[in-house]
Amino acid sequence: MNENLSPENSPLGRATDYCSEYAPQLLFPIPRQQKRDELGLHPDKLPFVGEDLWNAYELSWLNPRGKPVVAIGEFRVPAYSPRLIESKSLKLYLNSFNQTRMENAEAVSATIARDLSAAAGAGVHVSITPMERQPRRMMGYVQGVCLDALDIEVTQYSPQPGLLRVNAEHTVEDEMLYSHLLKSNCLVTGQPDWGAVVVRYSGAAIDRESLLRYIISFREHNEFHEQCVERIFTDIQRQCAPSQLVVWARYTRRGGLDINPFRSSHEGWVADNLFEVRQ
Repeated sequence: MNENLSPENSPLGRATDYCSEYAPQLLFPIPRQQKRDELGLHPDKLPFVGEDLWNAYELSWLNPRGKPVVAIGEFRVPAYSPRLIESKSLKLYLNSFNQTRMENAEAVSATIARDLSAAAGAGVHVSITPMERQPRRMMGYVQGVCLDALDIEVTQYSPQPGLLRVNAEHTVEDEMLYSHLLKSNCLVTGQPDWGAVVVRYSGAAIDRESLLRYIISFREHNEFHEQCVERIFTDIQRQCAPSQLVVWARYTRRGGLDINPFRSSHEGWVADNLFEVRQ
């Protein structure tokens, strides 16, 4: 791994001067494979497809006459890209448009798509919608079973895949379980990251109490959002052996960005860009 791209060299946890003129060099990509190696995942045989879905709420630039435009953005980074993009660097990069004159929203979208794709090492889909066009987001709860009311005792706060259990005598065709109790910590700063996590699967019934204990076991774990979701996916796949599996997390907004990694064993299962109530 290139030492210059290690998380410790990112802008995280450092005092930073904000640049308001276009500066693509602010983007800090981090290779995914080091953490995937920990999980035993080969880059050419990933057990999932998916994407990292980002929503950006602090996006602005100047039109050709110097008048500010304010917009929201949606960025979709494919899971197969060799690099993820560190969140503070993305925030700094987006702020570099603040005093930059751009022809229109389409020019901004094309510029961001080019820069993010170069950083990630794969094509990133970008959608930019100025507020004057009245962008819409749907807020809603997952249409599944919430685990959070289960009355369980919890003693472990670092990831424990051995907590996961199934009832081999009972199979389900398509079950969706979710929890708002996901908490992990930033890999570099240790600051808390809060989120909701969804598990959709087919196969032997996953024991709900064991799944909730497992989700809570991330509470003191230090890893980036994308890495946590891939760890959850891999642990469930190996411990529970579902025939189909989706893991999707919606993390609470920080710095004008929310990150929503989505990993699926099959192409057919997708997730809408719902707005979770804490975002």
